[in-house]
Amino acid sequence: MPPTTPAPVGAPIWVDLMTSDPARSIAFYGELFGWEAEEPNPDLGGYSNFTKDGARIAGCMINHTEPRTPDVWSVYLCSADAEQTVAAGAANGGEVIVGAMAVHDLGTMGYLADAGGAGIGLWQPGTHGGFERSAEAGAPSWFELLTRDYDAAVAFYQNVFGWKTETMGDTAEFRYTTLQGDSGPLAGIMDASAFLPEGVPAHWSIYFGSDDTDATLARVTALGGAVVTPAEDTPYGRLATASDPTGAHFKLVAPNPS
Repeated sequence: MPPTTPAPVGAPIWVDLMTSDPARSIAFYGELFGWEAEEPNPDLGGYSNFTKDGARIAGCMINHTEPRTPDVWSVYLCSADAEQTVAAGAANGGEVIVGAMAVHDLGTMGYLADAGGAGIGLWQPGTHGGFERSAEAGAPSWFELLTRDYDAAVAFYQNVFGWKTETMGDTAEFRYTTLQGDSGPLAGIMDASAFLPEGVPAHWSIYFGSDDTDATLARVTALGGAVVTPAEDTPYGRLATASDPTGAHFKLVAPNPS
C-alpha cells in the first residue's frame, strides 16, 4: 500500500543503505525482495534508488566513511522545514552531523544524532516524496529506535519532530512509546538499556515486510547473508533480525502462522 502523500511531518519517509559493496548489496536485495535499482547518479555521489514494481522504495550509497564505519540502514523522518528541524535538534540535546542541505530539486536533507546518540535523518520533500510503497512484503513496514536514554529520546522526538505519542508499555520489562498518526502507530521507541550489548550504540531499526519470515530467512542465508536473531512469534507478528552480505542489519516482520 502507498504511504500517505505527503508523509505526515515527523513520520518515516525514506530509508537508505550505506554499503561498502553497492553491486553486491543491489544483487542481494534484488534476489531477496524483488527490488530493482536505478542507475547510480554521478551528481549525487553514485546514489541509487531501489524500486519495487516501478515504485521507489529505498536508497543505496557507497560507504565512504574513514575510518570505515559498519554498513548500515538509516531512517529519515519527514520535515516541513529542514533548517528549522536541524536547529531544533541542536537545541534539544542532539548533535548536527549534516546540516540542512538541498539535494537539487529532490528535497532537503539533514542528519542528526538524537539525545541518546542514535543517528536519524530528516527529509523535506521536493520532487522526491519518499518511499512509494510500505507495510507490505518487501517494503519498509516498521521503524523502531532502540535507546538507552528512553525519556530523553521520547522528549527529543516530541520537541524536534512534533511527535504525538502514546505509551504502549511503562514497566521495568517493557517501556515503549509510539508515534501516532491518523491511521495508527507509525514508529516506535523502545527502552533498550537492559539488553543492548556493550559497545552497541543506540540505533534505529527497519523492519521489512515478509509473507513468511522463516522462508525469507532461508533466502537470506542462501544469498550470503546471516540470521542474527531467529524468527519468533510476538503479539506484533513473526519477527527476526538478519544481516546482508556486507554486515548491515535489518529486521523482518510477517503475520504469525495461523
